[in-house]
Amino acid sequence: MSSHSKTPLLDNIEYPTQLRHLAEGQLKQLADELRHETIDAVSVTGGHLGAGLGVVELSVALHYVFNTPDDRIVWDVGHQAYPHKILTGRRDRIKTLRQGGGLSGFTKRAESEYDPFGAAHSSTSISSTLGMAVARDLGKKNNNVVAVIGDGAMSAGMAYEALNNAGSRHTRLIVILNDNDMSIAPPVGAMSAYFARLVSSGTYHGFRNFAKQLAKRLPKFVQDKAKQAEHYARGMAAGGTWFEELGFYYVGPIDGHNLDHLLPVLKNVRDNEDGPVLIHVVTQKGKGYAPAEESADKYHGVAKFDVITGTQKKSASNAPSYTKVFANSLVKHAERDDKIVAINAAMPSGTGLDIFAQKFPDRCFDVGIAEQHGVTFAAGLATEGYKPFAAIYSTFLQRAYDQVVHDVAIQRLPVRFAIDRAGLVGADGPTHAGSFDITYLSTLPGFVVMAAADEAELMHMVATSVAIDDRPSAFRYPRGEGIGVDMPEIGSPLEIGKGRIIREGSKIALLSFGARLPQCLRAADELSAKGYSTTVADARFCKPLDETLVRDLVKNHEVLITIEEGAIGGFGSHVLQFLALNGLLDEGCKIRPMTLPDIFIDQDKPDVMYDVAGLNAPHIVATALEALGDEAALVSDQRA
Repeated sequence: MSSHSKTPLLDNIEYPTQLRHLAEGQLKQLADELRHETIDAVSVTGGHLGAGLGVVELSVALHYVFNTPDDRIVWDVGHQAYPHKILTGRRDRIKTLRQGGGLSGFTKRAESEYDPFGAAHSSTSISSTLGMAVARDLGKKNNNVVAVIGDGAMSAGMAYEALNNAGSRHTRLIVILNDNDMSIAPPVGAMSAYFARLVSSGTYHGFRNFAKQLAKRLPKFVQDKAKQAEHYARGMAAGGTWFEELGFYYVGPIDGHNLDHLLPVLKNVRDNEDGPVLIHVVTQKGKGYAPAEESADKYHGVAKFDVITGTQKKSASNAPSYTKVFANSLVKHAERDDKIVAINAAMPSGTGLDIFAQKFPDRCFDVGIAEQHGVTFAAGLATEGYKPFAAIYSTFLQRAYDQVVHDVAIQRLPVRFAIDRAGLVGADGPTHAGSFDITYLSTLPGFVVMAAADEAELMHMVATSVAIDDRPSAFRYPRGEGIGVDMPEIGSPLEIGKGRIIREGSKIALLSFGARLPQCLRAADELSAKGYSTTVADARFCKPLDETLVRDLVKNHEVLITIEEGAIGGFGSHVLQFLALNGLLDEGCKIRPMTLPDIFIDQDKPDVMYDVAGLNAPHIVATALEALGDEAALVSDQRA
C-alpha cells in the first residue's frame, strides 16, 4: 500500500461529481487512497476483498468518465462493488458493510441511486443492462449503460444468452469484461494498449464501417476472404474474434490498473453511437495488498483480519463446520464406493469439495457458474450407474429448478443434492439465504428431502443418500459450525421417512425439522419449568413424512408446534396437509406451524436474524403459551 505526503483527495470526494473535478494526473493518488480505504474497511467487517481491490482503478475511471448516476453502471455479482460504494456517498458507512442495519455486501437499489440494479447472484449484469439500454432507446434518452462482468461470471449460460441478444439487436451498450483469473488474454502491454486506443477511436470505427459497406459491393468470395483475413488479423492482435461473431465491437485487452490506458478507451467508447462494445480489461485480484495477492483465493471472501499481517480472526468454536463434516463424510464413503462422484458450481472450497478433489481428482467436477448444466450433468452421470452428489448452496440451486424438475425428478434419477447454507446465513443477507428449498423440493413427486439437526445427523444423511438408488434425494444443513455433538466414524443409513423422539412429554409437542432442534430443547426446558411437560421430536424427513410420528403427537398432546428454517409452504404445510386429509385437525390438538416469515430479512448476526424471524427459543415458548391460552405466563415472559 502506498502512503502519500500529498493532501488527501478522498476526504474531499463524497460523490462522483467531485471526482470529475480532479485532473487526470490526480487519479492515481485517489486510487491508492481508495485501495487503502477498502482494505481498512474490510479488515473491520470481513467480506469480499480481493475482487474489490482488483477494480479500484476501474472504479475511479468509470465514475470519472461516465456521468453517473444518469449513466448506469451495473457491477455483476456485486463482490467488487466496495470501492464503488465508497465513491458514491457511502464512505461514512463503509465500516457497516454486511452488519445489522448497515450497508449490504452487494449492490442494492434501495441503498443508492448509484446502484441501478441489485446483484448478488452471478451473471445477471448483461441481461439487466440490455434491458436498461432498450428502455433508454424507447424513451428516446441518450445516457450510457455499462455492465462490468468478471471472467468467472462469463462461465454462466445466462451471460452468453444476453451477449447473443444484445449483439443481434445492435443496441448501444458497453460491456466490460474484467479478466482477473482465466487465461483468455494475450500479454498486456504498451502495444495492446495502443491497439485498444486505436480501435476504440471514432476514426478507426468510422473507417471500419465504411470498409464494411464497401465490401458489400464486392463479389461474395472476395467478401468472405476479406472477412476471414480481418478475423485472423484481429484475432492475433486482440483475441476478440469470438465476441465480434456475437455482434460486439471488441476492444482490448488493456491493463485495468493503468489509468493512462483505461481513460482514453473509456472516453472513446462513451462517445461511440453505434452498437454494443465489449472492453476486455485485465486486472489482478487482490491488487495492492500483498497477503491477498499471495493467497490461493486472492482473499475472495475473508473474515475480519489484521491489516499489517493479513491474519484472519478465527472462530472460538472447536466444533467443525457443517461443510467440512459433509465433505469428510463423503470422502469416507467414496473410499468404499468408486461410483460416488461430486459436482460443484464454481464453489469448491465453499462446499468443501476441495477436500474431496484432493483425494479423488478424477471424480470431482467443478462445472463453473453453471448450476443448470451442473444438475443435468449429474443426471447424466446417474443414468450410467454413478452416484452423483451435487453440492450446491440452497440459494444457487434455485437457478437450476427447471433441471431439477425435468431432468432429475420426472426421470426419478438418483441425483443426491447436498444443500449447504440452509436457512438464514448472516452477513450475506437475503440474497444468499436458503429460505425456499424445503418448499421447492418437497413439492416434487418422488423426492426424499431431509434436514440435519446436528453434525452427526448430517453424517447419517450422507450415508442415507448414498444408499438411495431409485430416486432423487436432498439433505440440507446450515452455514457455520456445528453444535459439538459426538460423531460416529462414518454415518449409517436412516430408515426412510422415520423421525425420532428426543424427549418425552405429554402436554406440548415440538416437532423440529432441521437445525432449530437446539432451540426447541431450550424452549422445552423453559416450558417444563413452567409446568408444561413437553415432547421434542426431530422429523428428519419432510418427504416422505413420518405420518405415524405426526399422528401420535397430535393424538397425545394438546399443542403441536412445527419448527423449520424455511419459508411458508414447506415442512409445516406438509404436516397440515396430512392432518387435514386424515381428519386429524378435529382431534382437539392445537396446531401451530413456525416458519420463516413472509419477508426478506436483511443481513445481521444469525441469532439476531432468527429473532427477527421469530424462530428462537423464546418465540417457541410464546407460541406454545399462546396456544394454551396461558396469558399470565405469556405476559410474564414478555416483561422479562
